[in-house]
Amino acid sequence: MLKTLSLLALSIVLVSSVYKEKTYTVGQIKTPKGEILFQLYDETPNHKASFIKLANQHYWDTLTFNRVINNFVAQGGCPDTPAGFSDSPYLLKPEFRKEIRHIYGAVGAGRDNNPEMLSAGCQFYIVQNKNGLARLDDKFTVFGQVFKGMDVVDAITAVKTDSLDAPLSPISLKVSVIQLTAKELKEKGFAGKIE
Repeated sequence: MLKTLSLLALSIVLVSSVYKEKTYTVGQIKTPKGEILFQLYDETPNHKASFIKLANQHYWDTLTFNRVINNFVAQGGCPDTPAGFSDSPYLLKPEFRKEIRHIYGAVGAGRDNNPEMLSAGCQFYIVQNKNGLARLDDKFTVFGQVFKGMDVVDAITAVKTDSLDAPLSPISLKVSVIQLTAKELKEKGFAGKIE
């Protein structure tokens, strides 16, 4: 009897260790104003991999949302200056996709005016204009879409700023990647297609 129970327990452990529910990689930004969660697009693999790499290295954890403009974007990471972009750990070739546009909540990669339209690995922005920003399409790479926390982004872009659009009180970033199951995604408000 004891041997049968031991074999049954071992079978349950083996089956549960073999069957693991699929999880999805999600971008997470924690700020003093709340949490932002966003899908990372497989269609922009280099920007997705770059975001995951820098998040896992805690690259942004000492930085802030350094440029916020109501009805435009909340931008964070390296400073929006020539010196800031030159301090980027690397630049990425653009990954423009016709099916991915600058809609409300789109997460894109910042860049300077370089002719190759290379993205700064260190900088990202979230579109806060409810009508989107079509003028940025095919000029800046969109690599994600917020599905929870646009109220947080709205609050961030509503703060008082200086003449360079930097918040008068810094808004810190804690950027991570987390794994969520399909059920957890839906519970957190994700309405997209889950494969």
